[in-house]
Amino acid sequence: MKRNTRLQSLLPLLWLLVIPVLNIFYMVLNHGGEQVYNLMTDLDNAIPFLPVFIIPYVLWYPFLIGVFVLLCLKNRSIYYQTLLAVILGLIGSYLIYYVFQTTVPRPELHNNGILIQMVKGIYTLDGPYNCFPSIHVMTSYLLWIGARSCHAIPSSVKMIIGAVSWSIIISTFFVKQHALLDAVGAIILAEMVFRIAALLLRQLFGYRPAVTVRHVQEQQKPMP
Repeated sequence: MKRNTRLQSLLPLLWLLVIPVLNIFYMVLNHGGEQVYNLMTDLDNAIPFLPVFIIPYVLWYPFLIGVFVLLCLKNRSIYYQTLLAVILGLIGSYLIYYVFQTTVPRPELHNNGILIQMVKGIYTLDGPYNCFPSIHVMTSYLLWIGARSCHAIPSSVKMIIGAVSWSIIISTFFVKQHALLDAVGAIILAEMVFRIAALLLRQLFGYRPAVTVRHVQEQQKPMP
C-alpha cells in the first residue's frame, strides 16, 4: 500500500514530458534567418572564455529534473506553478526566437582536453542561435524562486539550489552561449510567467499557489 501511495505521489511528474515535447520547437527555430541580431556588449567581450564553466552548464539537465522531483514531493501547488511557469516561459521564448532571432559569436577551440571536448559537444548539439532570452537562465531562475517559495524545503537545501542555479546562470557567459542581455531578458520573463502561472492556477483550480517568495501560501486544495 505504501509503495502504491508513493508511486501515485510521483504521477504528476509525467507532466514534465511537456518540456521535451516543446523542445521540438527549439530545434526548429535554432537557425539563422534573414535578420539575426547580436546583443553582445563591450562587457560581454571582456568576459573571458573559461571552459571549466561547462561543468555547471551541463549540470542544468539533472538539476532541472532533481528540483522538480523535490518540489513535487514537498509542495504540489508550487510544483505545478513552477512547471506551468517554465512551460509558459518556453512558449514565450520560442515566440521571441521566431520574430527576433539572435546569435552569440563562439570562440575558436584548439585544445583537445576533456573540458574543450565537452564544449565542442554542446556547440555541436546546440547552434549559436535562440539566445535571447536564455532558456538556461530562465529555467534555473524559476527553479530557484520555486524552491525559495516552498516552506517544506530546508534552508540549507535552498542555499544549495540557489548556488547551483546561479552557477548555471553565470556559466552561460563564460562558455559563450549567451550575452548579459540574454540573462536580463530571461529573468524578467521568469518573474512575469511565475506570477501569470499563479493567476491561471487560481482561476482554473481555485487555489492559491505562491505568487512571489514574499507572499507564500501553502497548498489550499489538492491538485488532480
